[in-house]
Amino acid sequence: MRVLHIFKIYFPDAYGGIEQAIHSIAAGGAAHGIESRVLTLSPRGRRVDTDATGYAIHRYPRNLNVASTGMSLQFLTHFRREAEWADLLHFHFPWPFGDLAYLLSGVATPAVLTYHSDIIKQDQLLKLYKPLRDRHLARMKRIVATSPNYVKSSEVLQRWRDKVDVIPCGIAARGPRDPESLWRWRQRLGERFFAFLGVPRYYKGLDFLLQAQVGRDYPLALIGDGEERAALEAQARRLGLKNVHFLGVLDDEEKTDVLAAASGFVFPSHVRTEAFGLALAEAAQQGLPMISCEIGTGTSFVNLHEETGLVVPPRDPQALGLALDRFWNDPEQARQWGANARRRYLELFTEDAMVRGYVRCYGDVLG
Repeated sequence: MRVLHIFKIYFPDAYGGIEQAIHSIAAGGAAHGIESRVLTLSPRGRRVDTDATGYAIHRYPRNLNVASTGMSLQFLTHFRREAEWADLLHFHFPWPFGDLAYLLSGVATPAVLTYHSDIIKQDQLLKLYKPLRDRHLARMKRIVATSPNYVKSSEVLQRWRDKVDVIPCGIAARGPRDPESLWRWRQRLGERFFAFLGVPRYYKGLDFLLQAQVGRDYPLALIGDGEERAALEAQARRLGLKNVHFLGVLDDEEKTDVLAAASGFVFPSHVRTEAFGLALAEAAQQGLPMISCEIGTGTSFVNLHEETGLVVPPRDPQALGLALDRFWNDPEQARQWGANARRRYLELFTEDAMVRGYVRCYGDVLG
């Protein structure tokens, strides 16, 4: 079986949850007899690369970018030839230009779509795009959501409920951590500390987390770098916080060691742009109890309130602070939540479980 994954950008031009999911499916599918390709745009121009695991990546130049939508004339003119290689097309939503390419190409290759997120910010674009979106979704043989929570809260998915499946995002297993490395991080950050993992963006809610730390100043390690970091560092100074550690970008081993050394994980994303929260799965993998916000997405599917941690209202520093207090003052309860999170990861959020879910989906579609 040949499967062509279609998305607006890919490694190494961008690193995010969607790119990671595509890589896992493409690499893991080989063991199930699936040959994969990735079709994408790149600011580096047209080229064909081969991933270390063996699948090909066909890149076309990104000529224009409008409202986060990459466009390419070469992609449009070559789409039909690229699609004819495949037995099945796998679109990763949202990317309106990819939808347009499929419509204009006239190819009859069957297609499935992973609905990673609603379009949240671009209201004007959405008004223009809605007819194309609905026509594109109508052509899909199957639409995959990453959590039942997102199915319930998305008006778009409710319309197509009869052909929606749920396949949660999954991450690869990590080996046992080196106790000496964990000891070093605890010496640096504190014997007990909270951790956050992610790119500091507007929807991550880190400004509310810093406000929640006023009068508490629990040791907090922030892993990741991005557009909001400088402003957050300035805010931490204004608030007089002394125990907030901005660690920046860490390699995979260091990142995993920090999570394994932590006592709890805080993920205060407050906008539906956070559609799943893959970092929560990484925390659950390391047996960390979690604090997240109720935004009607997969974050409250990965982190179950009072089972794997606490779910609090969004944009609420007081609620975040009380959750931090509960973790800090009742470490035995926090450890039990962490053990539950680890079991939930093994049941639902492994890379292998995700790959097997898509293998079943592809098989169902192609018969």
